[in-house]
Amino acid sequence: MAPTAERPWRHPEFRQGVHDMAEVALGVGAWGLITGVTMVKAGLSVPLALAMSLLVYAGSAQLTALPLMAGGAPMWLVWAAAACVNLRFVIFSAGWRSHFGHLSRARRLWLTYFAVDLNYVVFARRFPRREPGPGQEPYFWGGALVVWVGWQLPSVLGIVLAPYIPTGWGLGFAGTLALLAISCGMLTDRATGLGAAAAGCAAVAAYALPLKLNIVVAIAAAVSVGLLADHRWARGRSLP
Repeated sequence: MAPTAERPWRHPEFRQGVHDMAEVALGVGAWGLITGVTMVKAGLSVPLALAMSLLVYAGSAQLTALPLMAGGAPMWLVWAAAACVNLRFVIFSAGWRSHFGHLSRARRLWLTYFAVDLNYVVFARRFPRREPGPGQEPYFWGGALVVWVGWQLPSVLGIVLAPYIPTGWGLGFAGTLALLAISCGMLTDRATGLGAAAAGCAAVAAYALPLKLNIVVAIAAAVSVGLLADHRWARGRSLP
């Protein structure tokens, strides 16, 4: 095994990954802080909130599950909602496979814990060709380290300080703005733009549904519209 595979931090691409992901670290940190506060405000104990932050490591899924748990929703619904939110990782994993499919299963499983949305977007810009190449794994680890630390530290801070932060500070709105900024940076083509618009419209239209089920409706609308749009334009590009 090459030395850079064993020690990716020695590879120049590792430093490049750190640099590229540092540009969005502030937004990630703001959202992590809000998620940490929200978990405790929703009724989770500090140890349980810490465990959820470290083990789940998926802010959107955490924030989707919390209101359902606080509202007394059945556990199957909590799991189903979290699974729906994370369906996008099925698509992301197909993209990662073209770069890391040759690695051992153990290494691929280790990568999956750190493979979040923003890592994929930035990685795809750095390596647009879907094939294995030198420096890809060190670049991934550089970006993954920044995002993980940039999420976990503010999340833990939010968990610890949550009892002392008044609800009236409106941190939820600040977190929404942070997530909106991150989401806008991910709208890289027409399919994702249409999917985002469909999700917003569906969430508002289904707002009256109980147990925050409008979130599930929005996810279904986004995935359906995005896939249809992508398929339609892909067919158009393949025509002579």
